Amino acid sequence: MRNKLTQFLATGLAIFSVAAICSEPPGLQAFPEAKEGMERTVIVLPHKERGEEDGFKVELIAGKTMLTDGVNLMRLGSTITPTPLEGWGYTYYVVSGSEVAMSTLMAAPEGGEKVEQFVQGTPILVRYNSRLPIVVYAPQGYEIRYRVWSAGETRKAEKG
Repeated sequence: MRNKLTQFLATGLAIFSVAAICSEPPGLQAFPEAKEGMERTVIVLPHKERGEEDGFKVELIAGKTMLTDGVNLMRLGSTITPTPLEGWGYTYYVVSGSEVAMSTLMAAPEGGEKVEQFVQGTPILVRYNSRLPIVVYAPQGYEIRYRVWSAGETRKAEKG
């Protein structure tokens, strides 16, 4: 009897552990799965209190790691577009546009080695909301990065 109880508890604990590992972040079930040729990236921000979130923004950056000459500045022709999730009032983001890399035209040294660099498209600044995940759909091969920006403590008023 004792062995069966121990086995039952161990099995229940194993199932609970797998469910916890496989569970999605809260609020993610409202967002659709990625379409063919696209990947879904989910960003879960650290929790902040409501009044505290007003002092933060999130910069979303979509790009690819590419071989470059290491001299010229490069940029992809892609943009990130906010898209409303019908019936939910949430927003998700879609990366679209050209994968063609634009570059400055400085002459690279002859025989110079190629350098792997992250080449980004046009970034977007979005509000900080730690209650919902930030969901970004991008073509396969793109990498989604982000930065959290914070406002300074003091607010100044300029008089004209």
